Amino acid sequence: MISISELNIRHAEPSDYLSIIAVINNWFGGRNVADRLHRLFFTHFRDTSFVIEKDGFLIGFLVGFLSQTYPNEAYIHFVGVHPDYRKQNIGRTLYNLFFDEVKKHNRNTIRCIASPVNKLSIAFHLAMGFEIEPGDAEVDGVQVFRNYDGRGGDRVCFIKNLHIREYMEAMGMV
Repeated sequence: MISISELNIRHAEPSDYLSIIAVINNWFGGRNVADRLHRLFFTHFRDTSFVIEKDGFLIGFLVGFLSQTYPNEAYIHFVGVHPDYRKQNIGRTLYNLFFDEVKKHNRNTIRCIASPVNKLSIAFHLAMGFEIEPGDAEVDGVQVFRNYDGRGGDRVCFIKNLHIREYMEAMGMV
C-alpha cells in the first residue's frame, strides 16, 4: 500500500491534458474513452479537478465541477487510476479531495455516471456510498439510462448526498 507521503497531490492544470489523454485508453483496457475528456476541463475546472503523481509519474486524476444549473450539486465527469495503482486508495483519495472541495461551496449532492460494462467502476461507486438512480432499462441486473450519452451510450447514473451539516459544524461554519 502506498503512503500518502509518497504522493504529489495537486489541482489539475491545462498542461496535464496531453499526458492524461495519452494513457487513458490504455488505463480503460483499450476502450476509446479519450474523446470524452477535453482540454476545457483542465482549463476551466482546475479548482475541482485533481492529479496524483508518484515520483513524477501520473497515477490518477479526477475531473469534476460545481453545477452551474443546480446550486446544490457537483458532478464528477471523469476519473482514472493507473491499473498498477488500483486498490491502493488512489481513487478514494481523489473522491475525498473532491468531496472536501464541494463541501467548501456548500454543495451536498454529487452525481456521476459509468458505463454498464465498467463493473469495477460500479462496484467502486457503491463502495463509496453512491446510490444507483432508477433508470429506464436494466443491463446485467443494473439500472441504466438508455442512450444517455447518445445512441448506444447507456449509462449507470449515480448520486451521493454528503452530510454537509456535520461538515459545517466541524468547520465552525454554523
